[in-house]
Amino acid sequence: MSNTVETQSVEALVKQFRELDQKISHINSILGLLSWDKDVMAPKKGRSIFANAIGTLSTENFKLTVSEEMGSLLEELSKPDVNATLDEVTKAIVRERKRDYDKSKSIPAELYNEFVVLTNNAGVAWAEAREKNDFSIYQPFLEKIVAMRKQFAEIVGYEGHPYNALLDDFEPGLTVDTLTPLFAQLREKSIELLNRIQASPHQPRKDIFSREFDVEKQKAFNRFLLPKLGFDMDGGRLDETVHPFAQNVNTGDVRITTRYLKDNVRSAIFGTIHEAGHGMYEQNVNPDFNGTGIVGGTSFGIHESQSRFFENTVGRSREFWNHFYGDLKEHFPAELADVELDEFYRAINAVEPSYIRVEADELTYNLHIMLRFEIEKALMAGEIEVKDLPKVWNEKMEEYLGITPPTDTLGVLQDVHWSFGGLGYFPSYSLGNLYAAQLFYKIKEEMPEFDSVIENGEIPKIKDWMKEKIHQYGKFYTPGELIVRVTGEELNADYLVKYLEEKYSEVYKL
Repeated sequence: MSNTVETQSVEALVKQFRELDQKISHINSILGLLSWDKDVMAPKKGRSIFANAIGTLSTENFKLTVSEEMGSLLEELSKPDVNATLDEVTKAIVRERKRDYDKSKSIPAELYNEFVVLTNNAGVAWAEAREKNDFSIYQPFLEKIVAMRKQFAEIVGYEGHPYNALLDDFEPGLTVDTLTPLFAQLREKSIELLNRIQASPHQPRKDIFSREFDVEKQKAFNRFLLPKLGFDMDGGRLDETVHPFAQNVNTGDVRITTRYLKDNVRSAIFGTIHEAGHGMYEQNVNPDFNGTGIVGGTSFGIHESQSRFFENTVGRSREFWNHFYGDLKEHFPAELADVELDEFYRAINAVEPSYIRVEADELTYNLHIMLRFEIEKALMAGEIEVKDLPKVWNEKMEEYLGITPPTDTLGVLQDVHWSFGGLGYFPSYSLGNLYAAQLFYKIKEEMPEFDSVIENGEIPKIKDWMKEKIHQYGKFYTPGELIVRVTGEELNADYLVKYLEEKYSEVYKL
């Protein structure tokens, strides 16, 4: 009889927990929609008022995640004997909610609300500062954000470097000690390869993308391309913003954005393919996970593996443009009249140190990330101050890439991430490259026809492989579990080093 009572008791606990989890998830879905609207549709005058409303709703949801009810439910459902009786999906939701609860339970709701309002207003200030090339507009907001991130780190607690508290927000379990040797190996090999590339006599054309490409035609090409990649336009949409991003409302409503530059057609094409990678991940999570804490990508690094894979491994491949270059020329017959396919392919893979991260080539891109990694570590350790960031940024650009931005808009103000409190986010991009390379060699092993699949324009087959191996699971597996499950080994830098060496040896005839 006691066993029956215990079973009924656990069933009641699970029902209560799943109802609370669903309530939090539904509010998060609404917050995602509000965040997208604020950045894409809302008029400028209303954004600061909007920020306060978002802050209020976010705080109410935060209170639910750290409530006494949530704490009691997690305590009971995490007991080994009880946890062992749960179905696998509920176990995963309990794991994720407990992780958030343990990190957030000591943060006062008032402090959390202050942070949400601050970051929403900081986004508005960042956009103005970037437009006016005036760091002083943004500086006071960023100073408060850094101070609060330090405060949160101390409240939550960490081992080793204070930056570890931030890294764990985006890539669970990642530490400075783990990341530093990965980046060191990648940096050494990247600089050595960069030197050989710059010495090669076989340099791509540089004039192709300095021409003007009509923005409306760029939009038309993107609308043509997205469904060809496997992005479901009935379950998503494409809009325009200053800084491209993807936002999931639910698995049937995933919104991506891009930006258009008339003198750089690459920006919109590859920015759109990048965000489509994010979007396809969100669209293909198991729909049964909607309304739960395990809907969405398992980590920012795994998420970036999808965007970087489709943008670069697929989108910058020779096979991709063997198929799609004719379509691009139909949209831009005059602009590309004198550009042969091989010239175009080599030009989109040209390696040249540049100011803007999102427009960097695959090789120097990681150096942009390492620069930000070093700055964020120093900010968290109190080794540099926000007021010195423009100077520090330019010095590190010279050190890492051999160039100095002529303006702060092209330098320290180029990224939106710090304005939403995303210190610790940037390493996810290079982690994404590392994961993507490891996945690339695995998919080539399991799909020997990989190159011909791309050349035939059958990109959705690749999306389906990713859905089977990664997308469908959402947060069911941790990132570490997932990469081992898919590739049979833990993350390492060897695959990315190999990928870059093979690709650029071919492009530059090394």
